[in-house]
Amino acid sequence: METTVEQKLKALYELQSIHTHIDKIRTVRGELPMEVRDLEDEVEGLETRINKHKDEFKELNDTIQARKLSIKDSLASIKKYETQLENVKNNREYEALTKEIEIQGLDIQVFEKKIKESGYEVKTKEDVLTQAEANIEERRKDLSVKREELDNITAETQKEEDVLLEKAKIAETHIDERLLIAYNKLRGNAKNGLAVVTIERDSCSGCFNKIPPQRQSDIRQRKKIIVCEHCGRILVDEQLIVELQEGQPA
Repeated sequence: METTVEQKLKALYELQSIHTHIDKIRTVRGELPMEVRDLEDEVEGLETRINKHKDEFKELNDTIQARKLSIKDSLASIKKYETQLENVKNNREYEALTKEIEIQGLDIQVFEKKIKESGYEVKTKEDVLTQAEANIEERRKDLSVKREELDNITAETQKEEDVLLEKAKIAETHIDERLLIAYNKLRGNAKNGLAVVTIERDSCSGCFNKIPPQRQSDIRQRKKIIVCEHCGRILVDEQLIVELQEGQPA
């Protein structure tokens, strides 16, 4: 049996009513889902930064330890060369050993300077790491609070939303595909999610522009689907809503 325009309009308005209810439920949650996602991203970013600081911190300490070992090796070499100085047989050997001791001494000075510089970097990294860890701890607390708040609101509304989503699926089966595509497109483009609206005070209740008397008469006859000339929303007369509320068959 072919669906009449009146039946299509009632099916569209019923679907719009369900979607409007779902939109209101989601509005109750407000910006919480987005806030939770933003905090999760922030915590993840801080964790990445902290891990990077820890890697750099370890690398600096490893470098300091390596240079300390190099100083130890240089001191051992100096001690060895000084022992050899006691048994030199000519000036050439003496000068060669003296030169080696001098080189090792210069290496020690360089290593000590670099250790000092690395030590300063370590201190800086410690301060940065301490601050980052304090920041992430604070953000984790914020995230925990927001998650709990979202979970509480979701728990209160999810069951109702699930029921409405199921009703919406059923309602969609009573609307032909071409009309449903147009409806979804209208909903997606409208800031308030309204694709089907009524006439109120001789105006479109979606964009509030006036509707000419003859067009209002055509809408009330329900012989064809009529859209607002200004916003493109599908228009229905108020009596149709009354009939739906009273449970009259479409």
